[in-house]
Amino acid sequence: MERANISGNRIKEARKRASMDQVELAVALEVEYKVNLTQSDISEIERGIRGVKDYELDYISRILNVSPIWLLRGQSNEI
Repeated sequence: MERANISGNRIKEARKRASMDQVELAVALEVEYKVNLTQSDISEIERGIRGVKDYELDYISRILNVSPIWLLRGQSNEI
Protein backbone atom coordinates (compact mmCIF):
# COMPACT_ATOMS: atom_id res chain seq x y z
CA MET A 1 0.00 0.00 0.00
CA GLU A 2 1.28 3.45 -0.91
CA ARG A 3 1.60 5.92 1.95
CA ALA A 4 -0.49 9.10 1.86
CA ASN A 5 2.17 11.09 3.75
CA ILE A 6 5.81 10.85 4.83
CA SER A 7 5.52 12.53 8.21
CA GLY A 8 3.11 10.29 10.11
CA ASN A 9 5.73 8.28 11.97
CA ARG A 10 7.53 11.43 13.12
CA ILE A 11 4.26 13.08 14.15
CA LYS A 12 3.54 10.04 16.31
CA GLU A 13 7.05 10.12 17.79
CA ALA A 14 6.85 13.84 18.57
CA ARG A 15 3.35 13.46 20.03
CA LYS A 16 4.52 10.72 22.36
CA ARG A 17 7.58 12.75 23.40
CA ALA A 18 5.18 15.58 24.24
CA SER A 19 3.20 13.12 26.40
CA MET A 20 0.03 13.74 24.40
CA ASP A 21 -2.49 11.24 23.15
CA GLN A 22 -4.27 11.60 19.83
CA VAL A 23 -7.37 13.13 21.41
CA GLU A 24 -5.29 15.77 23.20
CA LEU A 25 -3.55 16.69 19.94
CA ALA A 26 -6.89 16.95 18.12
CA VAL A 27 -8.31 19.17 20.88
CA ALA A 28 -5.22 21.39 20.89
CA LEU A 29 -5.48 21.87 17.12
CA GLU A 30 -9.13 22.89 17.47
CA VAL A 31 -8.59 25.23 20.44
CA GLU A 32 -5.38 26.89 19.25
CA TYR A 33 -5.91 27.03 15.48
CA LYS A 34 -9.55 26.12 14.77
CA VAL A 35 -8.41 23.05 12.81
CA ASN A 36 -11.00 20.30 13.04
CA LEU A 37 -9.16 16.98 13.08
CA THR A 38 -10.63 14.08 15.00
CA GLN A 39 -8.71 11.42 16.91
CA SER A 40 -9.45 9.14 13.96
CA ASP A 41 -7.91 11.69 11.55
CA ILE A 42 -4.76 11.87 13.70
CA SER A 43 -4.58 8.09 13.76
CA GLU A 44 -4.90 7.90 9.97
CA ILE A 45 -2.21 10.56 9.51
CA GLU A 46 0.17 8.71 11.83
CA ARG A 47 -0.44 5.43 9.99
CA GLY A 48 0.09 7.09 6.61
CA ILE A 49 -3.47 6.43 5.44
CA ARG A 50 -4.54 10.09 5.31
CA GLY A 51 -2.57 12.91 3.78
CA VAL A 52 -1.72 15.96 5.84
CA LYS A 53 -2.23 19.50 4.56
CA ASP A 54 0.60 22.00 4.80
CA TYR A 55 -1.20 24.18 7.34
CA GLU A 56 -2.08 21.10 9.44
CA LEU A 57 1.58 20.08 9.48
CA ASP A 58 2.60 23.60 10.48
CA TYR A 59 0.12 23.71 13.36
CA ILE A 60 0.99 20.18 14.49
CA SER A 61 4.66 21.15 14.61
CA ARG A 62 3.86 24.24 16.69
CA ILE A 63 1.78 22.28 19.20
CA LEU A 64 4.38 19.51 19.48
CA ASN A 65 7.22 22.05 19.59
CA VAL A 66 9.19 20.49 16.73
CA SER A 67 10.43 21.77 13.42
CA PRO A 68 8.08 21.23 10.46
CA ILE A 69 11.20 20.35 8.45
CA TRP A 70 11.93 17.56 10.91
CA LEU A 71 8.36 16.28 10.53
CA LEU A 72 8.80 16.27 6.76
CA ARG A 73 12.36 15.07 6.37
CA GLY A 74 13.58 13.78 9.71
CA GLN A 75 16.58 16.09 9.43
CA SER A 76 18.03 18.81 11.59
CA ASN A 77 18.81 18.90 15.25
CA GLU A 78 15.40 20.30 16.00
CA ILE A 79 12.87 17.90 17.40
